[in-house]
Amino acid sequence: MSVAGFKKQFYKASQMVSEKVGGAEGTKLDEDFKDLEKRADVTSKAVVDLISKTSEYLQPNPASRAKLTMLNTVSKIRGQVKSPGYPQAEGLLGESMAKFGREMGEDTNFGGALVDVGESMKRLAEVKDSLDIDVKQNFIDPLQAVVDKDIKDIQYLLKKLEGRRLDYDYKKKRQGKIPDEELRSALEKFHESKEMAESSMHNLLETDVEQVSQMASLVESQLQYHKQAVQVLEELTDKLRDRVNEAQSRPRREYTAKPKPSFDYGEPEHSNGGYSPTANPPSYSSAPLVEVPSFHRTPSMKNNQHSSEPCAKALYDFDPENEGELGFREGDIITLTNRIDENWFEGTLHGQSGFFPNNYVEVVVPL
Repeated sequence: MSVAGFKKQFYKASQMVSEKVGGAEGTKLDEDFKDLEKRADVTSKAVVDLISKTSEYLQPNPASRAKLTMLNTVSKIRGQVKSPGYPQAEGLLGESMAKFGREMGEDTNFGGALVDVGESMKRLAEVKDSLDIDVKQNFIDPLQAVVDKDIKDIQYLLKKLEGRRLDYDYKKKRQGKIPDEELRSALEKFHESKEMAESSMHNLLETDVEQVSQMASLVESQLQYHKQAVQVLEELTDKLRDRVNEAQSRPRREYTAKPKPSFDYGEPEHSNGGYSPTANPPSYSSAPLVEVPSFHRTPSMKNNQHSSEPCAKALYDFDPENEGELGFREGDIITLTNRIDENWFEGTLHGQSGFFPNNYVEVVVPL
């Protein structure tokens, strides 16, 4: 920092202390500027909060949002173009229904109904994914651009204006000790910063037409989502109504018990107190039993000996749900290669690599 720059910082710090501690009066900004600043501040806070609340509306599960953010970060690091999407609740429910419906058998009434509802729920999840994409492109991204450019510029200009005001007030208070040219230059810079800040805030408030258009895009996306959801549910309702009518018209099958098997107790002298059925008894091997010698495991027989390389021991089974995750079983020793964040490790096991949550493992040799 140059000597002139250091002096300016000293002037501003001295004036700030005088105002905060000593109660010195600084240059007051006019009421129009204060009103403009207040409206711009409310608009800025509204835009930032709308982005946050809209993201929560589209993706209500905070744990899934955090995991998705981590997965997207990993995808960018690895150069992967396609990243996993948010796990919609409709899709998870649909997968469960379709799975158990097929296990029951689609030829059964309940199993077939589960498959029908499961497939429709997965279609709803796809419709919800489309809503996410549309709202992000047409509402969240434009608002984020306002935050990154317009609001950030306003914050910078207001901070610069406050610094130049402090510099001017310090020099004005010491008029006579400070050269007139230096005081005049400080005043001109103060007015210049004030005009730039006013212009920037005015431009933000005048873009309300764009912001209303973005709100209209949000509502339009929601309308399309609900229309498509209604279509899916109406088709599903017709299918289920047909199944109900078919089940009601089908005659009820009565349960018929199977006949009990008859038993031949044989001669009393050959009986040991029990009985045997007339059918052939199950076959068995008449080979003598062979005693299996017991043995003790030696340290050399323990699998996955810990070496000096970083590793962790699996405390539970972990089944991967997304691309890039590493699955393992309880007791596996995983070689650690990287710590992605405070919740996820990256490692290798049996020639495969991927990432996994750190609360499923116990670190044996830290990174």
